[in-house]
Amino acid sequence: MRLRGLIFLAALLGASTAWAAGAPPTPWNLAEQSAQSPEMASALRIFLGLTALSFIPAVLICMTCFVRIVVVLSMLRHAIGLMESPPNVVIITLALFLTLFSMQPVLQRLNDDALQPYLAGRAKMAAAVDRGIEPIKEFMVRQTREQDLGLMIELAHAERPQSLADVSMLHLIPAFMLSELHTAFQVGFVVFLPFLLIDLIVASVLMALGMMMVPPSTVSVPLKLLLFVLIDGWNIVTRSLLGTIH
Repeated sequence: MRLRGLIFLAALLGASTAWAAGAPPTPWNLAEQSAQSPEMASALRIFLGLTALSFIPAVLICMTCFVRIVVVLSMLRHAIGLMESPPNVVIITLALFLTLFSMQPVLQRLNDDALQPYLAGRAKMAAAVDRGIEPIKEFMVRQTREQDLGLMIELAHAERPQSLADVSMLHLIPAFMLSELHTAFQVGFVVFLPFLLIDLIVASVLMALGMMMVPPSTVSVPLKLLLFVLIDGWNIVTRSLLGTIH
């Protein structure tokens, strides 16, 4: 049951762009038509499941707040002056779990409205996908700036949508990613400021003492680490990041 649920979620998220853009659901029709042939249906389900799983990285980047979180965490590492600590794997893992935490209401709606009815046999695949797209699209629209969505619609020479249902995922996804980068850079700027001030103060003090041959980072990095620990920096950054998600 859990395996079927995971495959369904991957298929749902991976196929959402094509469905929202109006692509014909031929693979699912094929699966339904081959239901009389158990062997073919089973092989087709496995193929579709593995194909859908390959879309998970793209879905994670394009349709969640993962980009915002991982960019801010990377900028924090550079602001402190630590080029390789925390390692990339730690930053990506933390960003992944913070993304899952921030997406919990959306995933809960997706589970209640689409996954459970499909597993219980109360809804076909097509209806389940349509229901599952709705909370994802609503979440993305809430995070997307109107200017970015308007830009993508203008570049596509498309008509301005009158409602949420009229918004195409082909326009929404790039607009959403632009908005995520915009927000990440805003948060990153605020994160950089205090550490930049420490760098300037340390450099000025070293110059005044005539210690021009001493790299400022030798002194500033320990001071920045001490400041970050004393103010409980990880909690502040996490609270600020999740506070920008609505």
